[in-house]
Amino acid sequence: MSLSLLSRYAFFAACVIFTFASLPFLEHDWLWPITAVTGVLSLIGLFDLLQSPHAVRRNYPILGNIRYLVEGIRPEIRQYLLESDSDALPFSRAQRSLVYSRAKNESADKPFGTLIDVYQSGFEFIGHSMRPAPLSDPSSFRTLVGGPQCTQPYSASVFNISAMSFGSLSANAIRALNQGAKLGNFAHDTGEGSISAYHRENGGDLTWELGSGYFGCRTADGRFDPERFAAQAQTPQVRMIEIKMSQGAKPGHGGILPKHKVTKEIAETRGILMGEDCISPSRHSAFSTPIELMHFIQQLRELSGGKPVGFKFCLGHPWEFMGIAKAMLETGILPDFIVVDGKEGGTGAAPVEFTDHIGVPMREGLLFVHNTLVGLNLRDKIKLGASGKIVSAFDIASVLAIGADWANSARGFMFAIGCIQSQSCHTNKCPTGVATQDTLRQRALVVPDKAQRVFNFHRNTLKALAEMLAAAGLDHPSQLSAKHLVRRMSATEIKLFSQLHVFLKPGELLTGEVNGEFYSRMWQMARADSFEPNEMAAA
Repeated sequence: MSLSLLSRYAFFAACVIFTFASLPFLEHDWLWPITAVTGVLSLIGLFDLLQSPHAVRRNYPILGNIRYLVEGIRPEIRQYLLESDSDALPFSRAQRSLVYSRAKNESADKPFGTLIDVYQSGFEFIGHSMRPAPLSDPSSFRTLVGGPQCTQPYSASVFNISAMSFGSLSANAIRALNQGAKLGNFAHDTGEGSISAYHRENGGDLTWELGSGYFGCRTADGRFDPERFAAQAQTPQVRMIEIKMSQGAKPGHGGILPKHKVTKEIAETRGILMGEDCISPSRHSAFSTPIELMHFIQQLRELSGGKPVGFKFCLGHPWEFMGIAKAMLETGILPDFIVVDGKEGGTGAAPVEFTDHIGVPMREGLLFVHNTLVGLNLRDKIKLGASGKIVSAFDIASVLAIGADWANSARGFMFAIGCIQSQSCHTNKCPTGVATQDTLRQRALVVPDKAQRVFNFHRNTLKALAEMLAAAGLDHPSQLSAKHLVRRMSATEIKLFSQLHVFLKPGELLTGEVNGEFYSRMWQMARADSFEPNEMAAA
């Protein structure tokens, strides 16, 4: 017998031999517990030998199970014992601790100095003034959303809850988020799962996200139902309507709510059947061209009674957004706002390849959209939101400086209500009751306590933003621009954001005198009548 064979089966053999050898001596009280343990292990080893899915267990009966046990707790071991404070996978311990502290109303101050290597390439900071401004009231950090075609504009906070659906999140999580939004006077995006009773319960301002499944306003065959839409959109709690074109973490993929998470309440809220996966198609059926999208926006604005209507998307083909911009000029119909989602955004479930390798990061997408609107003299008529891995005051400032009017956060507010980044959202076994439909698990999430934390996180983050603005000599977030932010390029060079990025001048795309071949080429490729590129320009 080879040494390898002996090492593989020795422990299993020892358990079997001990079990049978000890049977005649079980009158000794101290012996029977040991025999019971070895007996159980022997049965496990026998099962390991007979099962077929796992080769390791067949070759190493009993001991092979250790591999699967350790693998099962590997994420927790790494997160709590091995991960450094700055490992951002997807959020670092330092980022999560910042949210937890602010949500609990605890001090987030740090002693002794920064832990960040300020000479590392990519380090970013805000330039401060030698004459700081007086501290502004964070409650004044708002922006008016609603263009010239909107009759019910909405004064939005510069920091709001990003799209997360009931179904992906638990009922108690939705309750806590909306109650916190009510306390702090900021907006709560419903996600594409429609408006549930839990969104309505506390009366917080809602941005109703309308996805390709048209949940809450769909016909039996899944198409858009104008009458059902109007009935919900005209309620006072709904302040804005957001058409979801694509999502940062899985652009072009659509959405999936696994059938084991589809409860009776979810089915009723969305208007779907139980016992089936809830699928959001990858494309809308209400429109198929940029011009049709503009008419759909106009239809929603009229059906809602004149409320702000816009769309959310993650930038993919640049000519497609420019096609939408051309449709704005051709039809004269403008969205009231556009939310630019980045590929760094989160999701309940997505294929790894989509999460890792599809979609433009948020800052690049935001800058492109901002520049396009500036180049068409439309920027002052359309507000821009940004979402994607935003949790701190500096995160907010960094997107406002390159074109956003406000920022949305999803996972930041999830941390505020107790999320521990277990990354088990798709399993229905969320350990904190945030992303599950298991009634026992979500019972652990106490709504009044977590709602207060949502409020605290929002308030303390805007307070930190006010302090940063004052240090920079500014009174309001709208004053932030690319010249205020700085990035280290190398150990010996730093540049202002205004030096790093190309910024188009007002009307530049209209005159044809475009600063940069990229924008000029994309504009030529764009079509108002189709999302397909102009082949003549693309050649």
